Amino acid sequence: MVTKVDHIGVAVNNLEESVKFYEEILGLKLHGIETVEEQKVKVAFLPIGDTEIELLEATTPDSPIAKFIEKKGQGVQHVAFRVENIEEALEEMRRLGIQLIDEKPRYGAGGARIAFLHPKSTNGLLVELCERKG
Repeated sequence: MVTKVDHIGVAVNNLEESVKFYEEILGLKLHGIETVEEQKVKVAFLPIGDTEIELLEATTPDSPIAKFIEKKGQGVQHVAFRVENIEEALEEMRRLGIQLIDEKPRYGAGGARIAFLHPKSTNGLLVELCERKG
């Protein structure tokens, strides 16, 4: 069902400062920045091999990223796994008794269709399922 790690989401306080580290110290190249109003987040994309690092900065104090940083500090917020068919993947998760945060796919950064699995069902890791076309 899972074809690869699509991306690793990292919650940060300051997108510009964080991008500098990944570019200047690690040698990655910024591929773009996008604001996802629905999720109250600004996202920077830094490809590495056939996956990418997504830096996530809250756009409002009540966003999930702001709440995450308040509770746990900056750092890895989620790991996204690529699936070919997100509806089928969600149905399989339901069948296996996995608690879903998203019952139906929603729009994510980079044009992806996404859905999150609850950390209570994934050994504490926020897991995102991600479908991309093309």
